[in-house]
Amino acid sequence: MNKAFVKESDQDDDDEAAALALAIPPGSKNYITPAGYQRIKDELLELIDVARPEVVRIVHWAASNGDRSENGDYIYGKRRLREIDRRIRFLTKRMDLAAIVDPSVHHGSDQVFFGATVTYSNQDGETRTITIVGIDELDPLKGKISWVAPVARALTKAREGDLVSFQAPHGVEEMEILEVSYPAPAGE
Repeated sequence: MNKAFVKESDQDDDDEAAALALAIPPGSKNYITPAGYQRIKDELLELIDVARPEVVRIVHWAASNGDRSENGDYIYGKRRLREIDRRIRFLTKRMDLAAIVDPSVHHGSDQVFFGATVTYSNQDGETRTITIVGIDELDPLKGKISWVAPVARALTKAREGDLVSFQAPHGVEEMEILEVSYPAPAGE
C-alpha cells in the first residue's frame, strides 16, 4: 500500500490532549486576556490563510514531479502540513476553552486579580514585577506568569501592603506587595 494512504498514529493528538489537560487545572477555565486571545486568533488565521495554502501548493508541485518516495520537497511538505494541521487543532481547542477576562475592569484597585501587574519584594529584599496572565500567554523572561503558578496563586486576592507566604521549591518564601496595577479601560 502506498504510504500516502496509511493513517498516521493518533499518538500526537493524545499527547496534545494530555498537555492540554495538564496545563489547565481540573474544573477550571482557560483564562486569557483579550490581547492573548487576539494573538492566538491571529496565529490561527495566519496558519489557515497563509502558511497552510503555501505548503499545500508546494506539496502539490512536488507530487507532480513523480516518484514521491525520494522526493524531499514532497516528504518535508507533508510533514510540515501535519505540523500545521496539529497546531491548528491545538489553537482551535484553546480558543474553544478560553474564558476571556478583561483586567481593565479592576483598574484603580489595589487587590490582586487575574491580569494584575504586581510589584513585590521578597525576604531577601529583591524587588520583582510580574503580570498574572493566562496559561497561553506566559513569558517568564518578560515577567508574565500563569495564574496557576504558585506565586500567582499566593498573590491572588491580596492587597498592596500585605505580606504573603507561599511554598517555593526551596521552602516557604514571604513577599510584601508593594504595588498593584491594571491596564486602563479602552477609551481612557
